[in-house]
Amino acid sequence: MVHQAPVERGHAGKSPDVPARSGQRSARLPRDERRAQLLAAAQEVFVANGYHGAAMDEIAETAHVSKPVLYQHFPSKRELYLALLDSQLSKLIELLLGALNSTSDNDERVQAVMRAYFRFIASDDQAHRLVFESDLVNDADVSARLEAFNKTFADAVARVIAEDTKLPELESQLLGRGLAGMAQISARYWLETDGNLDLDVASDLIYRLAWRGISRFPKET
Repeated sequence: MVHQAPVERGHAGKSPDVPARSGQRSARLPRDERRAQLLAAAQEVFVANGYHGAAMDEIAETAHVSKPVLYQHFPSKRELYLALLDSQLSKLIELLLGALNSTSDNDERVQAVMRAYFRFIASDDQAHRLVFESDLVNDADVSARLEAFNKTFADAVARVIAEDTKLPELESQLLGRGLAGMAQISARYWLETDGNLDLDVASDLIYRLAWRGISRFPKET
């Protein structure tokens, strides 16, 4: 059972909105803004320390709020982590589907999707580490979210393939998974090159490899 942290009381009966660091009263934010602030702080801490190494104390301090404020929005570290993962997966799938639907030219589609994946991996906020390098990956709720993301993206790619070729649905889905995996693995490897290979050059290399393969399938007439 998750126990909510006791309400902290500062001097002169200060409210839980007192920042953890400064001891000064925090501005009262609308709930959505406060939630976004807490998620941003949590992302910073989880990226730096991983799930198991992160502490709610540090997240509250990073967000400049007291622990009771943090617990009002997220009753446990696990719920906070899952909310953050949901947020990042939603952003990534929106980014990828946006690239996929940005044109009806399949050549340009493949290029746009590969570039979108690489740019997500290259983002300074290192959100990709929450998505692809989680130390909570064996958790059932985490793995279910990751599989749902992979399926959504791969199925979207498969639909495009199926519409454009004579391949049956199952074969199109396999190709969709293959293209999605190619984008993810190559982008993560590119990150290890520490900027020695330009992002656009790297993503275009993978796009050309993928397109030369997929374009060889027969077109639907």
